[in-house]
Amino acid sequence: MNLKYYAHPTSVIDSECEIGDGTKIWHFSHIMSNCKLGENCNLGQNVVVSPNVILGKNVRVQNNVSIYTGVICDDDVFLGPSMVFTNVINPRSAINRKSEYAKTYVGKGATIGANATIVCGHDIGSYAFIGAGAVVTKNVPNYALVVGNPSRQVGWMSEFGHKLEFDEDGFAKCKESEQKYKLENNKVIRIE
Repeated sequence: MNLKYYAHPTSVIDSECEIGDGTKIWHFSHIMSNCKLGENCNLGQNVVVSPNVILGKNVRVQNNVSIYTGVICDDDVFLGPSMVFTNVINPRSAINRKSEYAKTYVGKGATIGANATIVCGHDIGSYAFIGAGAVVTKNVPNYALVVGNPSRQVGWMSEFGHKLEFDEDGFAKCKESEQKYKLENNKVIRIE
């Protein structure tokens, strides 16, 4: 058997998983049945990926993250150390609510900081930036910067992860990439 991904000997990979070329799965991680992991992902130590989770290409999952059933991450997503997804709004130990799992979609290029919590059923927009320790209780728009508990939007971020400063006409430029952005009707788009 010639695997095109790396799995540390202490990791466990259940049946019927699809794992993309170049992906690395590190110490004590568990990939449960029917997961799909794209190419060139990196899953740190002590990561759990529950059944039917989908991760796009180049997703970075830091140590101690559990990704529960119902979560889909697009390409280039960063999940910071010990961040948390939930999948049931009102869990009780004695009541089986597997049929009530809520979906959470994380858009392309989004970052979720260390120790942040994403309450299920709320989507994270492309290139959004969730600050460390934030508790997300509503949808987050593309390019939004959110912080706090409960999280609140405090700005906008570029695709390179820099806070955008818009002029009076609603234009901004990333200080690293020099990509240009337009803010209109409380939405940000990148200008080609």
